[in-house]
Amino acid sequence: MSVTGDGAAARRGFPRPRAGGFTLLELMVAMAVAGFAIGATAIAYPKMYASMEYRAALRGVLAGMNMARIEAARNGHPAVFYVDPLTRAYGVDDRELGRFPDSVSVQFTVAGQEIDNRGRAHIRFHPEGGATGGSVDLLRGQGTGTRLRVDWLFGSVTQVEVSG
Repeated sequence: MSVTGDGAAARRGFPRPRAGGFTLLELMVAMAVAGFAIGATAIAYPKMYASMEYRAALRGVLAGMNMARIEAARNGHPAVFYVDPLTRAYGVDDRELGRFPDSVSVQFTVAGQEIDNRGRAHIRFHPEGGATGGSVDLLRGQGTGTRLRVDWLFGSVTQVEVSG
């Protein structure tokens, strides 16, 4: 049986090959899906950005505390991790490592003698492994967050979830 082009194949139930391209319906469905995806992303973006800022601040403070602990052990003299509530900065000794974003609130607990005349809170790490102890709380808008605790005996840093 040969196909001759007289339309016999189409009459026997074989579909005709169609020209390349998309139908109007296919294009409308694709545009609707793309519009929905863009809209969902635009709505979720502020929350994702605030979450990203919070995680970056948490990593920065944790890294700063560990840096102070390591520098004290390596150099043989105390190293100080500080939090400055006025400038919203944190750092080690006199080096600023970063600033807290506006979406993150910061609270700290340190010994009374570890607050200097500028209002900066210090956690002092000693070369033999101990520290003055204390904690830094990083909180999100709804009051939940993480407390970074520094153990006074060993100078170790642990994370504890804080709920509002």
